[in-house]
Amino acid sequence: MIIDKYVANSVFTERSWSTQSSLAISIIVPTRNEARNIDLLLTSIKHAFKDTFLEVIFVDDSTDETPQIIEAAAIEFPELNVRLIHRLPEQRTGGLGGAVVMGLKAAQSEYACVMDGDLQHPPELVPVLLRTAIEKKADLVIATRRNAESEVNGLNFARDMISRGLDLIARILFPKQLKGVSDPLTGFFLVRVDALALDFFHPKGFKILMEILVRHPDLKKEEIPFRFGERFAGESKASATEVWRYLNLLWALRFGDESFRFIKFVVVGASGILVNSLVMFLATENFHINYLISAGIGTVASTIWNFALTETWVYQAKSTIQKRAWRLGLFFVMNMIALSLRTPMIYLMTAVMGIFYVISNLISLAILTVIRFALSDSFIWKQASPELEKNEIQQKNTRSIMKKTYSYNVHDVVTVVSEGKLPELEPFRVETTIQEPTIRVRVGIPRKRKVGYANGPYLHYGEIFGHLGFEVSLEMGDPIEVVASPLLKLSPHVLYTNVVEPLLRWTFVRKGYALVHGATIAFGDEAYMITARTDTGKTTTLLKILAYQRRDSDKAAFLSDDMTLVSPDGIAMTYPKPLTISFHTLRAVNSDTLDLHEKLSLPIQSRIHSRSGRHVAFWISKSYLPAATINMIAQMLIPPPKYFVNKLIPNAKLARQARLAGMFIIERGEEKIVPMDNQEAMEILLQNCEDAYGFPPYEDLKGFLYHHNGDDLREKEHAIIRQALGNLPATTIRSSNLDWWRLIPGFVNERISRDISAAFEVETTPRERYSRRPEPVSAH
Repeated sequence: MIIDKYVANSVFTERSWSTQSSLAISIIVPTRNEARNIDLLLTSIKHAFKDTFLEVIFVDDSTDETPQIIEAAAIEFPELNVRLIHRLPEQRTGGLGGAVVMGLKAAQSEYACVMDGDLQHPPELVPVLLRTAIEKKADLVIATRRNAESEVNGLNFARDMISRGLDLIARILFPKQLKGVSDPLTGFFLVRVDALALDFFHPKGFKILMEILVRHPDLKKEEIPFRFGERFAGESKASATEVWRYLNLLWALRFGDESFRFIKFVVVGASGILVNSLVMFLATENFHINYLISAGIGTVASTIWNFALTETWVYQAKSTIQKRAWRLGLFFVMNMIALSLRTPMIYLMTAVMGIFYVISNLISLAILTVIRFALSDSFIWKQASPELEKNEIQQKNTRSIMKKTYSYNVHDVVTVVSEGKLPELEPFRVETTIQEPTIRVRVGIPRKRKVGYANGPYLHYGEIFGHLGFEVSLEMGDPIEVVASPLLKLSPHVLYTNVVEPLLRWTFVRKGYALVHGATIAFGDEAYMITARTDTGKTTTLLKILAYQRRDSDKAAFLSDDMTLVSPDGIAMTYPKPLTISFHTLRAVNSDTLDLHEKLSLPIQSRIHSRSGRHVAFWISKSYLPAATINMIAQMLIPPPKYFVNKLIPNAKLARQARLAGMFIIERGEEKIVPMDNQEAMEILLQNCEDAYGFPPYEDLKGFLYHHNGDDLREKEHAIIRQALGNLPATTIRSSNLDWWRLIPGFVNERISRDISAAFEVETTPRERYSRRPEPVSAH
C-alpha cells in the first residue's frame, strides 16, 4: 500500500490540514535516489519562504536511503510540514509524471509548485511563481528555460539539442495547445490544483507539463524566466527510455491510448488482406470457383494467419491451450459474421457499381477493420491480459467521473447535452454545461427492458450485434434520456442524423415549432423556402445564389440548407447544419476553400454518399441485413463530405431569422416559372419532410416518437407548418440545365418591385401584407 508519512508538530495540526486556505502553497518534489540533495533543498525552501505556512510533499520512487533521509529531515524542518509518499515498485506507474499526479492529488493548498529535487530548479523562484499566479490570476505559471532572459547551464550541447528536437515534435503535433508557451518540457511550474481534471490524466515519463497543456488548453498561463543550474548531486534520470516514453505520451495524447495496439492490429489486418486476396484470386482464377465462395475460402485462410499474428504480436497473450482454442473459436465466429456483412457489400460493389471484385473485397475488409478491432479488444483478448483488463477497468471508472460532454442550445427552444459530439449542431454549441437539458445523450450499454417507467415511456432498438453495433434506448421523460452504443460515438453523423434529429423533430413540435425539410434564404428581411426532393439540386442552387452576387446591397443571406426551424407565426430561424457536398456541387463554387486532403478525399466520399450510394443504402434497408450498423460503420470509416457554408463561401452573408414570404419548388424539366396552388405546394413540402427520415431505424422509432400523452404529434406538426406557410405564394421553377440559382433572385427582385409599386397604390407595404399571419397553434 502507499505510505503517506508526515510529522506532527506545533504548527502542523489536524485542524490545519482541514482548512485548505491555511496553506499558502504545496511544493511537490518527485524523488528517486536523491538522498544527498534533500537537506540542502529543504534549507533553500525554508530561506525562500521564511514565515510562510506551506507543505512540502515528496513522492518517492527511491531504491536507496532517500525515504529515511526525508523522514529525518521532516523532524529537522517542522515549519515546512514535510510529507512523504513512498510508492512501492508495483505502484510506480507513469514514471515521474505519475508521481507528480499523485502529489497533486495529495496537495492541501490551492496552488502547487512542481520542482525537481536536484537543485537545478532554484527554490527562491517559487515565491515569485506564487506571487505571479495570485496577482495575474493565472492558472499555470511556467518557469521557462527558453525565454530570452533565461539561462541554461544544466544541459550540455547534446542534451540541449535533443530537448529542442523533442520540443519541435510536440509543436508539430499540438500547434494550438502550445501556442505562446516557450518551454513545454520544463519540469518547474506552479498550477492551481482545482483547474486540473487529475482523474483524467494518464502520465507517461518525465513531461507531465506537456499533458497538462494538451488536456487543458484553456488555462490562463504566465511565464517566468530562470537560470537552469547544474545538478548538485546524484545522477540525471534522462535516458533513451525516457525519450521513448515521451514519444509514447505525445502519440497517446494526439491519437489515443489504444492507438498503438490498433496500429499493430491494422498491420496484421493488412497482411491478412494480402493473404485473403491472394487465396481468393487463386481459387477464382485457377480453380474457377465463384468469387463469392472464394471470398469465404480466403477468409478462412486469412483468419488463421491473422489469429497467429494477433495472438503472438498484438496482444502477446500467454495462457493455456484451452483458452487459446477458445479465443481462436471466437475469432473465427467474428470473421464469419464479418463475412456475412461483406458478402452483400462485395456483390453490390462488383455487380451494381462495376468495381473489380478484388478491389471490392479490399474495400469491404477495410470497412470492417474498426469493428473487428473493437470486438477483439473488448471480448476475445480481454481475459488474456490481466494488466490490460485492470487498466481498462481503471479507465472506465475514470471516464464515468470525467466524461466530456457537449452542450447545445437551439434558439432557446430545445437544449441538448451529449457525451458524443454532434457536428451538425456545432453552431448552437455553448461552452457552459447545461444542467437541465431537454435531451441528454449518453454513451453506454442501452438496456433492452425497463420495468415500469421511472421517467417516461421507454423504447429499445438494436440489431443482431447488440451494443457492438447500432443500438439505442429512448426514455421520454424530463429530460429525454438517450443511451447510444459506444460505436455510435465514433460515427457522429449517424448519431445525429439517425437518432438525435428524429428526436429533435418531434421535440420541436411538442414545443410549438416545426423542423421543415427545405433550404431557406433571406432577401432583406424576407425569407424564401426552397424545397425539392433529395439530390435535386437545392445545395448547388443555394451555394451559387450566395457566391455569385454582384452588389453587397443585394446579397442574399443564408438561413439553412437542409432543415429550417419554423414558428407558427411564420418566422424562419436558422438551422445551419453543414452542407453535404457532392463532386458536381463543389465545381459550382470556389474549391480553393478546401485543403489538399479535403480535395483528394472528396471524390471517394461523394461517390460513397452520392445518389447511387443512397439507393444502395435504401436497398439494404429493405433487406434483412443490419442496415443501421452497416451505415454506422461505413460513415465511421468514410464520413460524408460535410462543410459549413462559411467554409465554402467565406464571404457568405448569414441571417439568424427572417419572416417567410414565399416558397419555391424546384424541379428538373422544361424551363418554366409558374405559380403553384398553395395547397399543392404544402402537400409537396409535407411529403419532402417525411422523405427526409426514411433510413433505419426511423420506421421503428417514429410511432414511439410522435405519440405524446395520447396526442398524435403529426397533426400538430402539419398544423404548425400550414399556419406558418399556408398563405404564402408558391412558385414552381423548372430548369433543364439546373440554373435555378439565376432565376430565383431575379424573380424575388421583380416581385419586390411589384409590391413596392402596389404599395404606393393601396398605401400598404410588402411587410404589412406578408406579415399577416393567423394565430399560433398550440402544440401542448
